[in-house]
Amino acid sequence: MKLRWWQRLLPRSAFSQTVMLIGCLLLINQLFSYVSVALYVIKPSYQQINQLIARQINFLFTEEAVIGREYLSLVDALNAKVGDGSMHVFNQKQAKEAGIDNATYYGLLSNQMSEYLGGNAEVRITQGETVQIWIRPPQAPSVWIRVPLSSFNELEMSLLTLYLMVIGALSVAGGWLFARRQSKPLKALQKAAINVSRGEYPEAIPPAGSSEIVEVTHAFNQMAHSMRMLEQDRALMMAGISHDLRTPLTRIRLASEMMVDEDAYLRDGIIADIDDMNAIINQFIAYIRQDQEAVWEKADINQLVSEYAQAESKRDGVIELALGSCQAIPVQVIAIKRVLGNLVENAFRYGRGWIRISTRMEKSALVLTVEDNGPGIPVDQIPKLFQPFTQGDMARGSLGSGLGLAIIKRIVDRHQGKVKLSNRVEGGLKAEVFLPLE
Repeated sequence: MKLRWWQRLLPRSAFSQTVMLIGCLLLINQLFSYVSVALYVIKPSYQQINQLIARQINFLFTEEAVIGREYLSLVDALNAKVGDGSMHVFNQKQAKEAGIDNATYYGLLSNQMSEYLGGNAEVRITQGETVQIWIRPPQAPSVWIRVPLSSFNELEMSLLTLYLMVIGALSVAGGWLFARRQSKPLKALQKAAINVSRGEYPEAIPPAGSSEIVEVTHAFNQMAHSMRMLEQDRALMMAGISHDLRTPLTRIRLASEMMVDEDAYLRDGIIADIDDMNAIINQFIAYIRQDQEAVWEKADINQLVSEYAQAESKRDGVIELALGSCQAIPVQVIAIKRVLGNLVENAFRYGRGWIRISTRMEKSALVLTVEDNGPGIPVDQIPKLFQPFTQGDMARGSLGSGLGLAIIKRIVDRHQGKVKLSNRVEGGLKAEVFLPLE
């Protein structure tokens, strides 16, 4: 199902989803707390301060200021009337010099002040070492009254914001640690499951996390142990059968070597059958073993192909190479050699003496291709060929154990790659092996 653009932006993992959920809940809580404190704590405080200042201003204008020889202007008269310095009155020019233009206008406080003073008033605030409130009263629109509030400085006014930021950061950090602790056991389970899918059985995972994850971990450990024991029993059984079969085959071969020359045709047939049976036994062992002894290392696939083609050059047939520019990739070299050998062996067995091996690079994989000019395989049989003991020999006319492609499939799966079979337009079969670059 194709995801919409907004769905692609959402987190996918349980860890990121948990962190996002906790973060959203905390954000809503912080916004609610901020609005609640602003409405029920800060707003009433400012309303009270605004009301007290309005009373002082109303008291200042209760008696008409006398302008004469002693007081040459309304500003001088009002300043003389204040007396204690709790307020200071400026005309427009003096207000600009004192920094009125740097003060911030507050519409809510202006509306409240207008209501308290009974006319159109304007309130501005300057932040600094002390908070200075500027009021232009309706009784004298040409003057500005400045009221310093030393008990309300900028730091005190931002304490709420700082508190909410610290609480939010600590809460998000705690949620992140909680989600990480919950997802860590799942990561370990994922890694162990990938190893088991490759045929590697890790040690038991120590239980951690919530009770549900602990139960899943116990179940996984039990499953991995059962699979390991089953694999060991199967390998032991196949090794025993192979060993027991080789003993009578060896006696038969020795007996056939002692046959008279008149029965040479019969002796040669017996020896050929014994060789075929030994080859089948070797394939059984290779299928069970799964190349667990191989180590991972970066290798040049072109070099492996060139060396193999050189070693097979004495066989009847033509091996054509078409190697592209390829980078070294991490592989199990012995296992990849077995893949190449099985593909080439099938091409020699079913083809008509011509094989082409090519390599190329794609966006995220290196592609190894082996082609032959044989009769090909019916399309409906191709998906079944990778199953053990399944052959396409009815279409291509040969005998075998039916394990060659099954071994290839298991090796490529362990490399997290894929195998693709298709018929060539010119006739014959094309096998493509996709090996990831990382």
